Amino acid sequence: MKFVNISNQLECIFSRSIDKIFGNIKTKAEITQSKNKQLCDYQCNSALKIASIVDDNPLNIAKKIISQIEDPNNLLSQIDAISPGFINITLNKETLAAELVSILKDDRLGVPQLIKKLNVVCEFSSPNIAKAMHVGHLRSSIIGDTIANLMEFLGHNVIRLNHIGDWGTQFGMLINYIKIYHSEVIESSQEADLEQLMEWYKKSKAEFDQSPLFKKRSQEEVVKLQNGDKESKKVWERICEISRRAFQEIYDLLDIHLIERGESFYNPYLSQVIDDFESKKILKIDGGAKCVFLDGFKNKEGEDLPLIIQKSDGGYNYNTTDLAGFKYRIEQDKADRIIIVTDIGQATHFQMCYQACLKVGYIDPSKVRFDHVPFGLVLTPDGKKFKTREGETERLIDLINEAIISGKELLRERDVKNLDDAARILGIGAVKYADLSCNRVKDYTFSYERMLKFEGNTAAYILYSFVRVESIKRKIGVDVNLLIESEKIALIHPSEIALGLHLRRFGESLAFMDEELLPNRLTDYLFHLAEKFHVFFRDCHVDGTKEQNSRLLLCELTGRIIKKGLNILGIKTMDKM
Repeated sequence: MKFVNISNQLECIFSRSIDKIFGNIKTKAEITQSKNKQLCDYQCNSALKIASIVDDNPLNIAKKIISQIEDPNNLLSQIDAISPGFINITLNKETLAAELVSILKDDRLGVPQLIKKLNVVCEFSSPNIAKAMHVGHLRSSIIGDTIANLMEFLGHNVIRLNHIGDWGTQFGMLINYIKIYHSEVIESSQEADLEQLMEWYKKSKAEFDQSPLFKKRSQEEVVKLQNGDKESKKVWERICEISRRAFQEIYDLLDIHLIERGESFYNPYLSQVIDDFESKKILKIDGGAKCVFLDGFKNKEGEDLPLIIQKSDGGYNYNTTDLAGFKYRIEQDKADRIIIVTDIGQATHFQMCYQACLKVGYIDPSKVRFDHVPFGLVLTPDGKKFKTREGETERLIDLINEAIISGKELLRERDVKNLDDAARILGIGAVKYADLSCNRVKDYTFSYERMLKFEGNTAAYILYSFVRVESIKRKIGVDVNLLIESEKIALIHPSEIALGLHLRRFGESLAFMDEELLPNRLTDYLFHLAEKFHVFFRDCHVDGTKEQNSRLLLCELTGRIIKKGLNILGIKTMDKM
């Protein structure tokens, strides 16, 4: 069966009717989910807009639209025009029930097939070499992973990029320091970890600021590294190797998979970026630096804000690297859509880079879509930036491990088997869900206590709903797959109808998320699904009733959609809790 989201079906039905009556207006029907579930399922609000164009009463227009409705698939049960000009739409419950059985037979759970498969480049996480990942990297990592998971589930070709900070002047200091004081690490004869690297970096920075000789040699190391000096490159590779081990420990815990393509990857392409901008005659020299000036970007004093792409000393910078990244993704990755997930503080930077790419001709906006996906800060319960007691930025590995410990303490009270595995699922799932359930653009407050509660919009509540479905299936002991092939679903009780309609809207929730790149669209859907399922469980007994098979199929579809939704969010499920 070919699935189309209900809202899209209704849009087609009502748009055809509007076109018959007001063909010269050329407007699509505006369809929204009803906020008053007792009144109707959907609403068409187009009459009000049309009334502002033609000389007629909105209610009359609504009635005219209804008079021309054609419903070949028997989707509609009732349509009513109400003042001042809304059209209330109630769906045919038999048609809806039949679609739910078809969805149970569909690997995509009723989510429509792609019209066109895209090449999507999704860049996220992006920690810096020789620095520990912190809570900011948590947001980038899990938001980016969720978006990449969604794109993969929808059917796109996805490249998951980790644009690590592995290049620049700071490495000159660290390379110089290691050569002088810790040369044994270069040959891997002595193990080193990220904590040591961070300590060495602090000491190298202090010596850089105090010793002119150390500073000069560090600057020379930068030049050596950029020119491919074997010894300097070997130290740099060792630094990167030590850092990657620490990063990978976190990615393994979070079950996040990335392809590393750091700043150093684009080093061979930087001079070409300068040539491209010079050939288009859009570079200006400002204070000796090569700059691009873009419309609409000014500093606090109202002066034009330059995008510097080559410094006065001939060196390149962050802007040059990101422009090279855009160029590579278009020309080599053949990207149709580029998504970059960073903190909101980099919004202006990426707006400028994107506009520069348009100006130089790297991106054709009619063919390639670019989305910068910004996110806010992680705050403590008292509203302050999330830091350790010592004032340092909270290390991500410590935060994750603490969540697992908290999850274990909670589950120990419930006498859960396979406690360690369950604690990882609950603890990490709780951290992910708490973040993703907030609008990513806003700051959010981190609280282990709140995120591990079994009520409210939490991972624990959603996971418990899945566990309840599995418990019902175990108790009844019927082969659900056989039921899917032989039984029908009947939507009679209001709680069955509400649950069934919400299950059918899974594809709509993903469509909203795909367009807006807001993971909380999906978490909101799952939370309301869990709520409707628990109301259904309260109102509609399953085991041993004449409606058992129908209701068991509703339970099964609920479980499958919860599992798939959590999977897109990067959260695993468990059968018992």
